[in-house]
Amino acid sequence: MMLEGASRLAVEAEAPVELRAGDFVLVPGMCNFTMSGSGETLDETLDPRTVTRLPGEIRHGDPDAPANARLLVGHFSFGSPDAELLLSLLPRFFHVRGDERLSALVGLVTDEARNERPAREIILARLLEVLLLETLRSTSGETVRYGILRGLGDERLAPVIRLLHEHPTREWTMEQLAGEAALSRSAFFKRFRRAMGVAPMEYLISWRMALARNLLMKGNIGIQEIAERVGYRSASAFSTAFTRFVGLPPSRYAASGAAP
Repeated sequence: MMLEGASRLAVEAEAPVELRAGDFVLVPGMCNFTMSGSGETLDETLDPRTVTRLPGEIRHGDPDAPANARLLVGHFSFGSPDAELLLSLLPRFFHVRGDERLSALVGLVTDEARNERPAREIILARLLEVLLLETLRSTSGETVRYGILRGLGDERLAPVIRLLHEHPTREWTMEQLAGEAALSRSAFFKRFRRAMGVAPMEYLISWRMALARNLLMKGNIGIQEIAERVGYRSASAFSTAFTRFVGLPPSRYAASGAAP
């Protein structure tokens, strides 16, 4: 959250954006980015790891010079095997300008983090969850190029995506999915791929594999049962698909604790 001043954010493979006070940015995955003073040339000799720690803040650059921007920075950690699928479907970054609800939530997070109150950690965790959800909700499906938000923002595709999530074991065909969207087969395929960034059956396989990883990490469910739960008739067919998708056989994945 940009608290004061202005800055220029450049995320790899994306056009730079100008940030001003009140703007909120969320970068869902690990990627390279740079921040510089608005309108300034980036100093390539600056080492971002060189910082000055002051009471209540960390300074980049000259600690004696006036700050040209002040930001509140934090991070989210996902402990679920589904996180990889979620991140792959989200934009590289979200940029929300001057949203009062996000500003209010950030204020609550800041206040809670700076004070030692009972149940502080629990409240902070819940506030951060609400902050993440509010960010996703604040971003219109039309403002992102592709991904789950764009898909769920499409009135024809949203019911199909929900069906795939709720019934991954069904033997879906393109004709069935196109019918649910009330589109021709070719129109549905093009519309789904343009919105989601992947073809319908590719998305279904990705979702099944995310569910399978989650079940495997529980460690108390057999391969055959997992295969049936994610839409495969046999353990061998599931193992082949899982190995091709993940790069490890299901048994080795479960044994190694290979969560993403």
